[in-house]
Amino acid sequence: MKPITLLICALGGEGGGVLTEWLVDVARHAGYAAQSSSIPGVAQRTGATTYYIEVFPVPLAELGGKRPVFSLNPVPGALDAIVSSELLETARQVGNGMSSPDRTLVITSSARTLTTQERMQLGDGRADAGDMLKLVQGFSRAHQVFDMAAVARESGTVVSAVMLGAVAGSGLFPFQRKDYEAVVKAGGKGAEASLRGFARAFEIVGQGKQQAEFVAQVLADPALTPGTLAPQASPPQHRHVGVFPQPVEEVFHLGYARMLEYQGTAYAELYVRRLRQVLEAERAADPDATHGHATTKEMARWLALWMAFDDIVRVADLKSRSSRWQRVQREVKAGDDDLLKVYDHFKPGVPEFAALLPPSLAPRLLAWDRKRILRGQQPWALPLKVGTHSVIGMLALRTLAGLKWLRVRGSRYAVEQQMIEKWLAGVVQGTQRHWQLGHEIALCGRLIKGYGSTNERGKENLLHVLDHLAHGPVEAAAQAVAAARNAALADDAGKALDAALVQHGAPPRPLKAQPIRWTRQPKGLQPAGAGMIPLSTTKETTP
Repeated sequence: MKPITLLICALGGEGGGVLTEWLVDVARHAGYAAQSSSIPGVAQRTGATTYYIEVFPVPLAELGGKRPVFSLNPVPGALDAIVSSELLETARQVGNGMSSPDRTLVITSSARTLTTQERMQLGDGRADAGDMLKLVQGFSRAHQVFDMAAVARESGTVVSAVMLGAVAGSGLFPFQRKDYEAVVKAGGKGAEASLRGFARAFEIVGQGKQQAEFVAQVLADPALTPGTLAPQASPPQHRHVGVFPQPVEEVFHLGYARMLEYQGTAYAELYVRRLRQVLEAERAADPDATHGHATTKEMARWLALWMAFDDIVRVADLKSRSSRWQRVQREVKAGDDDLLKVYDHFKPGVPEFAALLPPSLAPRLLAWDRKRILRGQQPWALPLKVGTHSVIGMLALRTLAGLKWLRVRGSRYAVEQQMIEKWLAGVVQGTQRHWQLGHEIALCGRLIKGYGSTNERGKENLLHVLDHLAHGPVEAAAQAVAAARNAALADDAGKALDAALVQHGAPPRPLKAQPIRWTRQPKGLQPAGAGMIPLSTTKETTP
């Protein structure tokens, strides 16, 4: 008889130590021998703290006074289960050889806490969750994956309680549910919330276990009908269901729903018409769908993100939603008797107000602000502090959020649509010339991100690439566009992009004129005998 072995992986502050103590206490409460050890990590993301538990599956009362001998460290490939609060940590432990395909049950959260390296990338630097899930699936006897962080938030507790419920629901240890709950109840303050998270995870893992057993039974007995498995999710209810190929469908439905929410049916239909242009061009360039409609899929994503650009109307809408208030309540753990006040700070400037003005009026307001800057003044802005917990504050935000009708008449809307159409034309024409060229231009949608100067710089970079790199010989143009895009995402300052442009025969981006600012030195910093106050100058000419 061998002990049951479990490795717990948790990030800093997630209660891995508490979970370990709970499990040891549950074992003692149920009358079993158990032992735990831990290996602390050095930081929240440079190394998780891992906890190792062994439980002897025979009650102490039946051992006749004998005591089992436990090991202190986990042995790679000899674990019965791994439970982890974060997907990358799970993949890391699998990569270390801890999980065995014929022995180990892996219970992991699908939630991610991004590493520093992932956050530093200007583009999407996240590790591919799909690849990590394939790794878990390939190196585990069975696996359960769900968002533990979301369950913890919904239950108002910490992720350690959710992990405890997952372990209990898996049936790994010979303990009864009442043993787990008794230990949690003894914890005092916060026990009620912990029990909610425990129960929810117990239910999720228990149902998953039953479904896995049923699937195994179906595969073993052909007489059973596979059609009795869990019902499929109902498809989106709109007239464009089935219009796009299966690889595009999921992203398209998300994009269509976002357009409906952002501006309404007419805007969503514009999204469909634009995407259909790309699909028709791709079908002509790749009639056998060798590439799986990858260009249309990328356009479905990046086109939706660009068309739903952030403006003051969108910000007001997001900040005044009931879901946002509920999220704040969960984050601060506000009780029914607590008084919660939320203040939002805004500082809209001339560009934000000009965005809602007609194209005939906006340039005048922008020109007025530019003159102020050239005179050495700061850009005009209106600092606001809005109490969104109050009726007046919420009414102000909802009034601003209701200006969607004004958005389509504003100058920024016109500019954004003009740029989108130019990019769309570049993708369609590039695809008609060669599939690879159209695909590379579609991927340039990654350049449009952020807000303010970051967003403007991304659009300018995209247009410069379209104007100077997309019209040469097909193969060379595709390579040049890809190189310029990667350079722009690798260097926020733009030096790598300019070098890539010059390397492929395109001019570097034009320099932008910046005002010279004269700064008077403080008197205490003047050199001896300097006379009157000297002046210093700074001049910026970054693109």
